[in-house]
Amino acid sequence: MVEQLEALKLRYPGAETFKFGDSASLSETLLSLVRSGRKVATCSALRDLEKGEPVPVIGRRDIALNWDDTPALVIETVELIECRFDEVTEEMALAEGEDDSLEAWRAGHAGYFERNGGFSPDMMIVWERFVLVEDLS
Repeated sequence: MVEQLEALKLRYPGAETFKFGDSASLSETLLSLVRSGRKVATCSALRDLEKGEPVPVIGRRDIALNWDDTPALVIETVELIECRFDEVTEEMALAEGEDDSLEAWRAGHAGYFERNGGFSPDMMIVWERFVLVEDLS
């Protein structure tokens, strides 16, 4: 496992590692959505990036981990938008692949952010569009 991650970091210099979601089941669901091509975007609370969570960088390839810390996917960031939560458009929300409407996206993500440090409609987020580079399953 460690050897595989080290080899990936040699193949993708500068890659950061991260996990989708905040639980094993959510992580598995989100990874599956990326693999299917439905999920091509994600977002993070700006406060979390300011506290040390890996900051996405356009053009950098990063390694998404399974919940057990094994490598799952390699993605490349192609677009970043910093905005308030309540400024996310329907197009942005649907690109995340988890919901079928902006309203459903808002409800689900409000709950996620509330569980992970607090939520406010005017909180700043970083929205990221990515492409799947390699499926490691």
